[in-house]
Formats: sequence, structure tokens, C-alpha cells
Amino acid sequence: MQPLQYLKDQEADSLAQLKEFVRFPSVSAQPEYRQDMKRCAQWVAGYLSGLGITSKICETGGHQCVYGEYSVSDKVPTVLIYGHYDVQPPDPLDLWKTPPFEPVEKDGWLFGRGADDDKGQIFAHIKAVEAYLKTTGSLPVNVKFLIEGEEEVSSNNLELFVKNNAGMLRADVALISDGSQYGIDMPSISYGLRGIATIEVKVIGPDRDLHSGRFGGSVANPINMLCRLISRLHDENGHIAIDGFYDDVYTAGEWEKQQFAMLPFDEKEYLATTASPGLWGEKGFSTLQRVWTRPTLDCNGITGGYQGEGTKTIIPSWASAKISMRLVPDMDPADICTKAEAFLRKICPDSVTLVVSRRDGCKPVQVPVESPWLDAASSAIEQTFGRKPFFKKEGGSIPIVETFKSVLGIDTLLFGLGQPDSNCHSPNERFLIRDFHRGSRMSVVLMEKLAGVRGAR
Repeated sequence: MQPLQYLKDQEADSLAQLKEFVRFPSVSAQPEYRQDMKRCAQWVAGYLSGLGITSKICETGGHQCVYGEYSVSDKVPTVLIYGHYDVQPPDPLDLWKTPPFEPVEKDGWLFGRGADDDKGQIFAHIKAVEAYLKTTGSLPVNVKFLIEGEEEVSSNNLELFVKNNAGMLRADVALISDGSQYGIDMPSISYGLRGIATIEVKVIGPDRDLHSGRFGGSVANPINMLCRLISRLHDENGHIAIDGFYDDVYTAGEWEKQQFAMLPFDEKEYLATTASPGLWGEKGFSTLQRVWTRPTLDCNGITGGYQGEGTKTIIPSWASAKISMRLVPDMDPADICTKAEAFLRKICPDSVTLVVSRRDGCKPVQVPVESPWLDAASSAIEQTFGRKPFFKKEGGSIPIVETFKSVLGIDTLLFGLGQPDSNCHSPNERFLIRDFHRGSRMSVVLMEKLAGVRGAR
């Protein structure tokens, strides 16, 4: 039996195993799920070990990561396959049509938190390795797995882990599936990711909540002041008003513009996936340019004052906002955080105290579009999907990609197996079951083609 036939015969079992994986409520952001995180890591490590892959659970200083290794020969390339087992919080629960951690099949989709991001995608590659080991007893390439538990909380400990274990993680190329295709039956390869920088802004007024009748109009209201600050972060054209924000923003080249023009893009269909009343963004740029090649600034959440039922007429003591900034080459997260804080302090009135907490984030990444690794991936996708892949960028960030480049000196193959409307980070997350199985087959073909890349060693 050949690996591809094995996958076909095992489709029902593979889906059942993926459901088992999805049932773990492995939410890294919330401490009440800490034990579930550990149980999920143990499940992943156990699954790899059951295939004959040397695996172990590694401490990172935060949530654990799982490392697995299968060595064939020093004469073939080594592929480092990355994924994450942690997931976003399921909130708001009332918007889920099915329980978030009880996977359900419906209309060809598997619904459940983490089904797409990233359990279904990393498990597709695990199943491809399994198919080889169960049928041929070996692999065409050396494979290393790094499956972490903190991707959804910015991978804060993984960079240091990679630096401390660079020898163990040494490879020729990395492989990540943690994103989407361009659309159904439209496979794609991503050659760029935006970086990210985040800050939290806290505006402090009185040392306690005050009666709005006795004190309203005489002292600054922190919520009002915070809203004024946020409103000044963009101008009327959607440009970010922070001094020097665009100093290092690169300009898209002709090849990139041609690639965008080749993509079948319909703004009405795009808008429909958001369920928003209309599009909005920086003037002078197309929607794809705004999402892939332009930096952004978004307020992700605001907290302050009374939020219970009924009315409580107060001047709140404080208010805070979480702000994220997506970055493009050649922007630096630390520099952008510094500029954002300086701008906020410049425009903040003396009637309140401003506290800015910063987390520098990760740098944007550009992957070379001309390489034998990318050629191998493109060929594997075409053979499996029946068409050549589109080349696109991702608006999101995967912090580890830049770390792989700067620490291990390797590039990363990026091709998502999900769909743009998979509801990642939202209620009713889903993964197209056909893409799960097709992704496993593509991974089988890819390993064979990567084995043929010359000059890797």
C-alpha cells in the first residue's frame, strides 16, 4: 500500500482523531484552562510517539511545547514542521451554534474551536508523516515537529526556546500551515506576513469613582479622554496620524502589483464574508493592498467605568484600551511602540495621567519567491489540487517565522489549508473536511518533492 492510498482508506479514522484533538479546550490566554493545555500537549506528544517519532514535552517558561523528530539520513533535507495546539478563547459563547469544544460535522465542514486554527492544519501534516511510516516504514526527508502552546498569546517564550535549542531544531527549511487558501479550490502560497506591535493605554483620573452630578464638568472623565485620544490616531482619510509612523514603510514592486491584479477578487463577496455594512480603510489603496501591504492601527478593546445592568452615574476613576498595529517591511515593532507612546503623550491633556504598557511584538516577514523550496511546494500543490497556486500575502502575523529566519537561518514555506471564511478567532470556527484530507495528501507529495531539492546539505 502506498501513502496516498493509506490516507484514502483512513479518512474516517483521521477525522475521528481530529475531533478528539479539537475536544481539548486548550485556551492559552486564560489560566483556568492550564490543565487542559497540559493534557492537550500530552495527547500530541503521545500521538507522535505512537507513530515511532521520538517526541518529548518541553518547558518554555510558559505553556509547554511538543518536539518530535524522525531522522532518515544526513543526505536528505530536514524539514521543520511548525504548528500550535493552543486556541483562541471561545467567547462569546452565546453566538456559537454548536458547542465550541464538541466538534460537529455539518455541510462538509467540521465546526469547533481550533478545527482550522491550527489543529486541523498541523494534524494534516502529522497524518502525512503517519501515512509514510505505516506504509513504507520511513520518510523521504528528515522531519522535526515543533508544536507550541502559546501562538495565540504572541509566542512570548518561543523565541528564547528556539535560541536555546538551535542545534536541536536545525533544519533546511520550515513548513507552516496556519492560514487560508485564497478561496475554495484556490490554493495559495503566502510570501509575506505582516508584523505586529501592541500597546495598552490607560487613562487615570480621580483616585476613585466620583458622583457625576457633584463632580461632572469639573474633572476630566477618563473614558471621554481615552475616546478623544483614540479618535486622533487616524485622520479623516484613514491615515495613521502618529508622527513618523510611515517612515520605514516599503513600496510594493511591480511584480507584487501584477500578482494582486491576477487574483480573482470581488469586493462585494469580500464584504459579505465580514457581514459589515461597508468597506473602510486608508484612502488611495485597494482592499488587498490595505490588508497585505499597508500598516494598520486598531483598538481591540476598551474597558472602564460601570458595565452592569441599569445605570450608575459616575465619573470613572480610569479607562483603558488595547491597541494593535500591524506592520509591513521594513517597520520595527520597538520603534513603532516608541512612536505611538510619544504621540499619545503629546496629545494627552494634563487633566489625566497616561500610562502606556508596551509589548513590542514581531517583525514583518518577506519570503523569497524564487527558491527550490517554493518550486517544490508549488509543484506539490498543483499535483494535489489540480491547479497552480496563487501567490499572496497574509495580513496576520506568525511570530515564529521571523525567529526561524534570524535564529536558524532558514526560510519558511507558508500555505494555509483553511478558507477565508473559516471564522478563525470568531464563534463557529470551522474547517472544510475536504481540505483536511486534501492537505494531508498534499503534504505526502510535498515531502517527496522536497527530498529532490539539491544542495540542501
